[in-house]
Amino acid sequence: MKTLRRFARFNAVGALGIAVQLTGLWVLVDLWGVAYPLATALAVALAIVHNFVWHLRWTWGDRHSDGSTTALAFVRFAGTNGVISIVGNVAIMLLLVDVTGAHPLIANAIAIATCGLVNFAMSDLFVFQA
Repeated sequence: MKTLRRFARFNAVGALGIAVQLTGLWVLVDLWGVAYPLATALAVALAIVHNFVWHLRWTWGDRHSDGSTTALAFVRFAGTNGVISIVGNVAIMLLLVDVTGAHPLIANAIAIATCGLVNFAMSDLFVFQA
């Protein structure tokens, strides 16, 4: 039951993170004209920081301890969720935008969903260890 509640919280934070990421991507690509691969990486990085703060305080708040643990958890989060999200999002975006002609926002939404389950497992088992 605790895992289901944690997964629901993970998804709620993820939904907010998706809004942060897609908004960032939209601003970078459509308003500022940044190339979508770079814009994707930057938007994902913004969402990673957002999601880490919420996961630390809410999703895995029962596992939080001191500041040194927080710094180590961020390094683990960036090294797992960050790498999975940036590499996965950029790779999937390149495939969907360049091969199928999908709009970057639609392609990015698909990429986010694809990386989500792996990120939950990595967070629960490695980043926010019990």
